[in-house]
Amino acid sequence: MEFSISKNALQKELGFVQGIVEKKNTIPALSNILIESIGESTIRLVGTDLDVTIRCEAEAESIKVPGSMCVQARKLFDISRLLPDSIVNFRKEDNDWVTVKCENFRSKIPGLPRENFPEVPTSKSAPLKFPAEIFKSFIDRTIFAITQEESRYTLSGAKFIFDKTGAKMVTTDGHRLAYIARRDLGENASGEALDALIPRKTLAELTKLTTSFEGDIGLGVDENHIYFEVGPRLLISRMLSGQFPNYEMVMPKGNDKSVVFDSSQLNQAIRRVALMADDRSHAVRFHLGANQLQISSQNAEEGEARETVDTEYVGDETEIGFNAQYLQDFLNVVGDGQIAFEFKDGNSQAQLRPAVDGDYEYKYVVMPMRV
Repeated sequence: MEFSISKNALQKELGFVQGIVEKKNTIPALSNILIESIGESTIRLVGTDLDVTIRCEAEAESIKVPGSMCVQARKLFDISRLLPDSIVNFRKEDNDWVTVKCENFRSKIPGLPRENFPEVPTSKSAPLKFPAEIFKSFIDRTIFAITQEESRYTLSGAKFIFDKTGAKMVTTDGHRLAYIARRDLGENASGEALDALIPRKTLAELTKLTTSFEGDIGLGVDENHIYFEVGPRLLISRMLSGQFPNYEMVMPKGNDKSVVFDSSQLNQAIRRVALMADDRSHAVRFHLGANQLQISSQNAEEGEARETVDTEYVGDETEIGFNAQYLQDFLNVVGDGQIAFEFKDGNSQAQLRPAVDGDYEYKYVVMPMRV
């Protein structure tokens, strides 16, 4: 195989593909990407870790000899970033190595036979349409609540439901839960509901794909995989198996007290006070009294801090402990404006949400701590 392609076109697609490829892998082929010619002038790039696969296409300047090649993903990406803005020539040698030339630069990169590259799932039609901007908002406002513990398999992704009633995404790590929904998307759903557990890595890669994309994503599922068509790019992900917790049971029902805060003001106050919180627990104490919230923290070795935030509150005095990082994760993505803090007492889960209902129904539930 031999072809030429512009450096910018190559680097753009490699940026998406190499994010999928695992840097350390027991299967050598998985640290490679597959490059193959499609038709007279299109080059297809494929990367996979067996759970997530991405397929990108780019317009070639010329395809002298059609065919395919497997080449180390990370090394090729590093080289492409430093090449001059010019035409890059690729040629597959008899020993499966790949020669890369660009102006006065020349390199040889180890390659593998095409048959060593794993078979990827066949493309499934993606009949459902979903606005890319909204899907990215769903991910941005929920991904932080996914557990980092590998042992908690069913919590290591997001539950995504898309049916006639609209769309929703839910994530939890057992200590907090993020929920977001849009009711106005139901007309785009088919008769059969899409209900999938999408892994965290897939969501992170979708964030990259949708950042500069305007329009609709195509969605499709089969027994084990979910398919995302983002323009000319296709992301295929194995779905997580298992039972996601009943999130509706976690939603607080009896939170009869509510306080409204300025999101930015509360975020900055928590950030300052948390500097003196315990490094492991990140614990801060909320003391709600007449028309004010006092946030405090203390650390036996480093000291203590407190700050008062004015607010309209006329209920009983209440103390609640929280992991400051959990609160900041929500406040960092909810944006400016007013947020409602709803609670029952110092021992029950609290709920935060935008005070004014917008296009999204967004709720964040966080469990209290003993402090």
